[in-house]
Amino acid sequence: MNFQRFFSAIFLIAVCALPISARAQNSLIKTSLNGAVVTTQQVRAELLAWAPEGVEAGKPVWLGLQLAHQPEWHTYWKNSGDSGLPTMLEWQLPAGVTAGEIAWPTPKKIPIGTLANYGYEGAILLPVPLTVAPGFSAPQLDIKLKAAWLVCRKECIPQEGEFTLSLPAKGSTAASGALFQAAFDATPKPLATGASQLEVSGQALKVSLSGLPAALQGKTLALFPETASIIEPAAPWSQEWQGAVWTAQLPLSGQRLESPARLPLVVALGDAAWRIDAPVSGDWPAVTSVAVVSPALEAALKANTSAPAAPASSGQPPLGLLAALLGALLGGLILNLMPCVFPVLAIKVVGFVNEKSQATRLTSGLAYSAGVVLSFLALGALLLGLRAAGDQLGWGFQLQSPAVVAALAALFTLLGLNLAGLFDFGSILPGRVVNLQAKNPGVNAFLSGVLATAIASPCTAPFMGASLGYAVGLPAAQALAVFGAIGIGMALPYLAASALPGVARALPRPGAWMLTFKQLMAFPMFATVAWLVWVLGQQSGIDGAGALLALLVLLALAVWSLGLRGRTRIAMATFSIAVFALGVCTIGQNILKTADASPTAASARWQDWQPGRVEQLTAQGQSVFVDFTAAWCVTCQYNKKTTLANAAVLADMDARNVALLRADWTRRDPAVTKALAGLGRSGVPVYVFYKPGRAPVVLSEILSVSDVRAELARL
Repeated sequence: MNFQRFFSAIFLIAVCALPISARAQNSLIKTSLNGAVVTTQQVRAELLAWAPEGVEAGKPVWLGLQLAHQPEWHTYWKNSGDSGLPTMLEWQLPAGVTAGEIAWPTPKKIPIGTLANYGYEGAILLPVPLTVAPGFSAPQLDIKLKAAWLVCRKECIPQEGEFTLSLPAKGSTAASGALFQAAFDATPKPLATGASQLEVSGQALKVSLSGLPAALQGKTLALFPETASIIEPAAPWSQEWQGAVWTAQLPLSGQRLESPARLPLVVALGDAAWRIDAPVSGDWPAVTSVAVVSPALEAALKANTSAPAAPASSGQPPLGLLAALLGALLGGLILNLMPCVFPVLAIKVVGFVNEKSQATRLTSGLAYSAGVVLSFLALGALLLGLRAAGDQLGWGFQLQSPAVVAALAALFTLLGLNLAGLFDFGSILPGRVVNLQAKNPGVNAFLSGVLATAIASPCTAPFMGASLGYAVGLPAAQALAVFGAIGIGMALPYLAASALPGVARALPRPGAWMLTFKQLMAFPMFATVAWLVWVLGQQSGIDGAGALLALLVLLALAVWSLGLRGRTRIAMATFSIAVFALGVCTIGQNILKTADASPTAASARWQDWQPGRVEQLTAQGQSVFVDFTAAWCVTCQYNKKTTLANAAVLADMDARNVALLRADWTRRDPAVTKALAGLGRSGVPVYVFYKPGRAPVVLSEILSVSDVRAELARL
């Protein structure tokens, strides 16, 4: 086997695949600049404008984002209720023009199991007033908008869009007038405070409103507090009319974030609504538990002004930098035992057999180590940079993209076919590349280190979890030191083998066994492909997995044809490459689709984790166990099939009435990312016990039946 050609091809494939994978990952949650309309599978978003008298100072000028939802999908009001996040708008306007706040239309109450949200279904327009300063004289008003919204059904998908629009300064822009007027009609009308009162009494908020239209008397009204976490949205409450005064008594939330002196409320009957902002009398009760904030898409728009939240207590002592570095080093060592990493390391070690010079072996070891360490530093810098820009990402984020999973499956298919002897990279690579590699063998070792890092990074080995979670909150230099320590730990076995002459002497002499060993190593590669196809099936459903399998077959046909000899090579290669390209264009889109069901759909025993669900259960006196997992996490799947499926463990869980929640991170989910950060973690697996009145207890990444049962005994 020609290792120079082998790893040269790996590098070329990886370089070509990465830009495509990055774009595909963004397409899951973010759309590119596309005029005034952005369309996803769940929402059609359009930027509209209304300037009936032109763009002039003192004249009405309105902009608005219209969201047209697919059936059963919804987005959120300014107070999203038990979960969710309001739509956010960030404007870029010329000097002399400023945007006001969203004039939120009245929402509807959307029950979600035992919870309740406030939001919008169907089509809704969110109008925003513009103020034009005197002296604005541009011939047109150029508008740019970056919008972020969370669209939910049973699952939630954070999405973004960028919009552009140009309005002529002179003349009327009234085409959307009817839509804006409908939005204004749906906006709550102000209600004078008058004799209205808001009073806190015990654990309830008493509301007494006067001045409502007489036609409402005797009718049942809906109520929406504009401030989040004040009342329990899903809890029952009472209301009655006392003559012309409407009164209600609402239960206060035990997860209240604040005790405001004034409280804006909206009351509604059908499409008619009124808003009052009144002072609150009485003494607010003490908060009994801490609320979990909804998924922080807001960070995507305000990253430069938001301070990082302090991690929640995990029941463990604070982690110092020295301990984090040691944990990272040990975790890197353990990464070498991952099923997809070991074949690469084994092939490199056996490569020592062909190296006659100790100096050459040492050079190879240093180059491989440099590839591993620099790759971990680059991956860490990318993660830190994206998080600083507002993306809610964690360790292993690349495998949350179906496109990256598909690209890795293609890469490992090629590696497996090469090891099995179907083709040789030297027959399909340009001769100049092969000659360059032959003259620079250290590049081969360096690129193999890059490959090993790429396939090992999605895993969180023991000792790595706390170190990674600690690292993302450190200054950049210290955080990169932790990532570098992981790389050093992973590179150490190979570096030690290359530096110790006794290792080379202990290896068998070159012979026919090397061909057998090379072919044997193809099967771990194919096993990795099978795992990646399963991961994609969890993300994109059976159609996505089927499309990937079909494309892998076509890819194998293409590389086989490139290795042919004689007159048939050109014709066969042209045909097979064309068929592969046609397959990518026709069925490739199935790979990027979202599966209809959550990858870890709740069984009779397990429930889907949702923000605030743990606090709700513990407030009722129930203990909770949360499994933070992902389909692409090998350790997660091992623990799930062994310890978490163990009959004795499940019997103990049932005996102690422990609620089992599963937080799936297979696809990117800011809510799960935020919850992990609150526990001081940045990757999966993470296993946590919650008990009322006690700090959360985070277990080891490698679960054992005895450890789980011992912790259950303490509940």
